[in-house]
Amino acid sequence: MSDDRIPPAVELIERGELDYICCECLAERTIAREALDRARNPARGFTPTLLERMEAILPPARAHGVRIVSNMGAANPRGAARAVLEAAPGWGCADTTCAVVLGDDVTELVRGMPGLAIMEDGTPLESILPRMASANAYLGADVVAAGLATGAEVVITGRVADPSLFLGPMLHAFGWAYDAPTQDGWARLAAGTLAGHMLECTGQLTGGCFADPGMKDVEDLAGLGYPFVDVTPQGAIVLGKTPGSGGRLDRATCTEQILYEMHDPAAYITPDCVLDITGVTFRQDAADQVAVLGATARPRTPTYKVVVGYFDGYIGAGEMGYAGPNAVARARLAADVVQERLRRRGFTYSEYRVDLIGMTSLHGDDATPKPEPYEVRLRIAARTDNRRAAEAVGAEVRALHMQGPGMAGGGINLGAREILAVKSVLLDRALVHPEILLERGR
Repeated sequence: MSDDRIPPAVELIERGELDYICCECLAERTIAREALDRARNPARGFTPTLLERMEAILPPARAHGVRIVSNMGAANPRGAARAVLEAAPGWGCADTTCAVVLGDDVTELVRGMPGLAIMEDGTPLESILPRMASANAYLGADVVAAGLATGAEVVITGRVADPSLFLGPMLHAFGWAYDAPTQDGWARLAAGTLAGHMLECTGQLTGGCFADPGMKDVEDLAGLGYPFVDVTPQGAIVLGKTPGSGGRLDRATCTEQILYEMHDPAAYITPDCVLDITGVTFRQDAADQVAVLGATARPRTPTYKVVVGYFDGYIGAGEMGYAGPNAVARARLAADVVQERLRRRGFTYSEYRVDLIGMTSLHGDDATPKPEPYEVRLRIAARTDNRRAAEAVGAEVRALHMQGPGMAGGGINLGAREILAVKSVLLDRALVHPEILLERGR
């Protein structure tokens, strides 16, 4: 993921005996953000940490014969490949080749297609078209396999579904196909898709989000290792993690991770198949070694899911700390003052939220603890289509420094930020035409 540490990936390459490493770095909103970056500078539009990550992993990957697959191309896969190849000689990798996957950007296509319905609420796509920033189809593992078939050491994509990045090398290495004539063929695709789903969030599988001191202990969380999967041509999969690394990989961590973002365990729709995990079991084969059994799948759907990024107003926010006797009451008075000040200035908001961090920010006012805490931090945030109204929120919070009530911690005007929201539509596969280009180092 884009927040992952880089050194554990290097350790995995050097000690994991890999054939391929996949770097999954896109979220739903990030590709829209990178599309805006590319609009400002045509040479940009890829994941901001691309060169930092590639500088770290490309030299050891070349030394160990590990091929790299990544969606860090975001809104500009070809620009990403060229940036990597330009920098590669300085990393001792002058002869690197990159396969580039294009075709996920369907912005202009959907702009000219009336009648598409937004999946989340059924409203027509036309309702957000004037504010649309990007539209990208979730491509599947077949395009990754096609990129690897060029022989390139690196495959850079835009929007490819997360599990598909990992399934792609399996299609390439084992010759798996979507038109599998037997149930065994679908079982292989199911196993590969599930392996990708388990691996896509790296340290979440090896104890990262699992850790809870005294309840679910994880050894050496600071040295958390990344996971890998051993796959056979028949589709048997066994999960492991970097030898000698921190963390934990067992049936418990796997059980938690398999449910991550799983909207329907009986019908998890991907571009490659419709995955069913209701019969999955985990077998602990050894320490940090878990076999995954029982995944099944049905044929892929005739459509691609398309994520549409669009502008949806502004959020303004500010924070202020209060401490000592009666801190909670002073924080609540401060919140009332800010709200009244904004009303008197004539600003209105579609959403307005007041949180006492540590008291009400997650569970609401009903969860206020007794006795009250000796310190509390007030946070006010509001949403609006008016940038000036958004900026006023943080400014009014910051003004509490001098206008009272008495505080204890520094006030922060978090300013206003433009919101990039996302919706989804379905698009017939026949309308999307992926393309593979090969870029060579100079």
